Amino acid sequence: MSINAEAIWAASPTTTRGSPTPLSSDSKGQRIAYASNKSIFVRSIDNPAECKQYTQHTAQTTVARFSPSGFYVASGDVTGSVRVWDAHGAENTKGEYHIIAGRINDIAWDGDSQRIIAVGDGKERFGHCITADSGNSVGEISGHSSQINCVSIRQQRPLRAATGSDDTSLCFFHGVPFKFNTSVRGKHDKFIYGTQFSPDGSALVSVGSDRRIWLYDGKTGEATKQIGEGEHKGSIFGVSWSPDSKKLVTCSGDQTVKIWDVETGKCRQSWRMGEEGSVSIPDQQVGVTWPAGRSDGLVISVDLEGNLNYFREGKDKPIRIVRGHQKAVTAAGVLADSKTLFTGSYDGRARAWDLTSGAAEPLDGEMHSNYVSGIAASPADGRIYSVGWDDTLRTIDASQRTFTGTAVKTSGQPKGVVVATVGGRPHTLAATAQGITAYADGSEVGTQSLPSPPTCIAALPSSEIVAVGCEDKRVRFFKAASSSSFDAMTELTDPTHPPSSLAFSPDGSHLAVGLTNGKIFVYTNTSGSWELETNRWSAHTARVTSLAWSPDGRKAVSGALDTNVFVWSLKDPGKRVKALNAHKEGVGGVAWVGEGRVVSCGADAAVKVWKVEGMP
Repeated sequence: MSINAEAIWAASPTTTRGSPTPLSSDSKGQRIAYASNKSIFVRSIDNPAECKQYTQHTAQTTVARFSPSGFYVASGDVTGSVRVWDAHGAENTKGEYHIIAGRINDIAWDGDSQRIIAVGDGKERFGHCITADSGNSVGEISGHSSQINCVSIRQQRPLRAATGSDDTSLCFFHGVPFKFNTSVRGKHDKFIYGTQFSPDGSALVSVGSDRRIWLYDGKTGEATKQIGEGEHKGSIFGVSWSPDSKKLVTCSGDQTVKIWDVETGKCRQSWRMGEEGSVSIPDQQVGVTWPAGRSDGLVISVDLEGNLNYFREGKDKPIRIVRGHQKAVTAAGVLADSKTLFTGSYDGRARAWDLTSGAAEPLDGEMHSNYVSGIAASPADGRIYSVGWDDTLRTIDASQRTFTGTAVKTSGQPKGVVVATVGGRPHTLAATAQGITAYADGSEVGTQSLPSPPTCIAALPSSEIVAVGCEDKRVRFFKAASSSSFDAMTELTDPTHPPSSLAFSPDGSHLAVGLTNGKIFVYTNTSGSWELETNRWSAHTARVTSLAWSPDGRKAVSGALDTNVFVWSLKDPGKRVKALNAHKEGVGGVAWVGEGRVVSCGADAAVKVWKVEGMP
C-alpha cells in the first residue's frame, strides 16, 4: 500500500504592492525558482506542472536564487535566515545561516557557486558575504544608510559586487574578500529596486522607482549612460540581461515589460498587460527574468496577482500565462464526471484546474471578496456553488468557467455548502451560524434553526438526507421534505469533540465524521438508523478539515491542520497510507478524482495529485 505524489501544481509567487518580486532562472534556462508563502518552488519553464517544493523555512520566504552551476538554490526569509539547498532534491539542506536581523530582500552567487551575498533590511547591518558551504565571512557589505533592495556579483574575475538601496545610492565592492570601493550617488533620486551585471561582465545596470535605467562599467563601477528616459510611466521593479549581454528587459508598475538595445538605448519591444488605456493594479509587473541558455528569446515576468507571463521576442502577446493561488486554498470541489477541479482561497480567489495538464484558469465574473469556506458540485445542472465569509452564496457555470447571476446574501457567516434533492429538485443548502438555509433558483426558500451552531454540513445531490455537525459535539440528521420543511430524524452523540468535517459515501450507506481533535468516526446506515462502524481512523493530531470518499465507497481520504493526508479503508480500518507534510501549515481540501487518484490543497497555496496503490 502506498501513496505517492504524482504532480505538484505550484502556488503563485508571493507579491507585495510597491515592492519587487525576485525571479530566478537556472543557467540552462530549464527551471525557474521563486518564493511563495513559507515555501520555495522550483518549476520547469517548459512544463510548469513539473515542480519541486522546498518547505524547510519556518517564516515567510522572500527570495530564491539558483547557483551558476544549477545544483543549489539559496533562499531567504523575513527573519534574516538564508538556506542553501539541493535544487534537485529540494529537501536536502546544505546550510542555514543567519545573515541580518530582518528581512532578506535579495541574494547573489559568485561565478564559482562558492560565495553568496545576502542583503535586506537589518538593524546592525544591511547585508553580508559568506561561503555557501560553511557560512564563513568573506567580506563586509557597508556604505548604505537604508535597507538594501538588490545585489549582483560579477561572474568573471576580478570579482565585483554591486548593491542598490532605499538611500538612492549604488555601492560598488571589490573582492574577494568583498570590500567597499565606491558609492555612486546622484544617478537615482528614489529607491533602487534592481541591479545586475551583464553575463559577460562588461556592464552593470540599475533601475528604480524614479523610472530611470542607468548603465555602468562592469570593472570600475563608473556610470556610462542612461537609457529609456521617460519611457516607463511607473516604478521599474526588475531588470534582467539577455544571454548575449546586448539587450535588457525591464518590468514596471505601468503594466509593461520592455526590451532595450544596450548600445543604442532604444526600446526594441514593449508588452502591456491589461486593457489598453485602463489602469489595472493586478497587472503591474513586479519581477522579470531572461533565462540564460535559451535561443528562443523567452522572457518571464510576474504580475502583482502572481501570474507568470511568458513573452517571446517578436510576439505581440504573451505566449503563455501560468496561474495559481497566492494564499491558502481553503475549499475544493469537483463534479463526479468532470476533469476540472474548482478551488477557492483565503483571499476569495477561485481557480479551475485541468486535472490532466495541471493548468489553472481564473473564473470570470465577480468572485468572493475574502475567505471561501465551501464549494459543492451539482451534477444535475453542471453547476458549482461556493460560499464565503463575505456572507454570500455564488454560482459557477462549470462549462463556461464563470460566475453566473447575482450573489445571494446568506443569513450569517457560512460554514459550508452542499447540494441535495428537495421535493424532487436540486437545492443548495448552506450551514450558517443561524442554522440550515435552503436556496433555489438564486433565492432563499427556507431556513431550519438548530439548538447549537453548526460547524459543518454534508449531503448527497441525489438524496434528501442532510447531516449537520454542531458545536455541542452532535451530528444531527434531517430529511428535507420540502424547501421550507426539514424533518429532524436522529442524532449521533458518540463524538468526543465538535465535528469539523462530514462526508457521505457515494451510495449514502456510510458517513465519515472528522473531529476537531483529529479523530474520524465512521457510521453505517442500517435500516434507517446510524451505527458506529469504526473509530479507529485516528492518526491525525489536529482538526480534520476535509473528507472525501472514493468512487467505490470503500476508501476515504482525509486532510487536517497537522499537514498530513491519510487514505483509509473500511475493509481494514487499522491500516492507512499516509502523505506526511503534504501541505505546509495544513491541508484545506481533499477530493477523489477517479479510482486510485486523490487531489489535495492547502495553506501553502499548492494543489497536489496523489497516486494511491494497494488499498483494499
